[in-house]
Amino acid sequence: MPVSPIAFFFDFSSPYSYLASTRIEALAAKHDRNLEWVPILLGPVFAMTGAKPLTDQPLKGDYARIDIPRSARFLGVPYAHPEPFPVATYQAARALVGLQRDRPELAAPWAHACFAAYFTQGRNIAEVPVLHELARDLGLDAARIDAWCADPQIKAQLKANGDRALQSGVCGAPFFIVDEEPFWGVDRLPQLDAWLTARF
Repeated sequence: MPVSPIAFFFDFSSPYSYLASTRIEALAAKHDRNLEWVPILLGPVFAMTGAKPLTDQPLKGDYARIDIPRSARFLGVPYAHPEPFPVATYQAARALVGLQRDRPELAAPWAHACFAAYFTQGRNIAEVPVLHELARDLGLDAARIDAWCADPQIKAQLKANGDRALQSGVCGAPFFIVDEEPFWGVDRLPQLDAWLTARF
């Protein structure tokens, strides 16, 4: 009987999503699960929950500015808080959806490239020239990025991802769903690992 994949809901502007992206592939492989990268935009989630970007929240924002780089050090991954923050990520997300449709072998590399560019290299992935550079680094024609960003089907799929997220109870990012079990946050990855090992 086929097993369901781990669905990984994320926004490219989410630092905790970046941290999760450095670990989730290995976790999925450990449990012989496919990984489904599901790019979303957090704006509709914030509208539904009444939240706003973490660093804009009183007290929580101050804590996040300490916790995010500390969590990166704990995981042993590079991190440099980007400015400006957050940024619009719909074009990076549309490009990923386009790759998932047309060049699926490059989808995960694109996701990693976008996260690294923004959270380790200080490159603003809201800017199309930056996305063009990332595309060329992967051997892609930069014009493909423009085409995907303008494609009505791609736009519709990204919106569908967001609708699916809300219908599935996604209340933030990163968010993982496997076998209908939800897990929110990079700090839940050990729990997700344990749950897949021995249901509890």
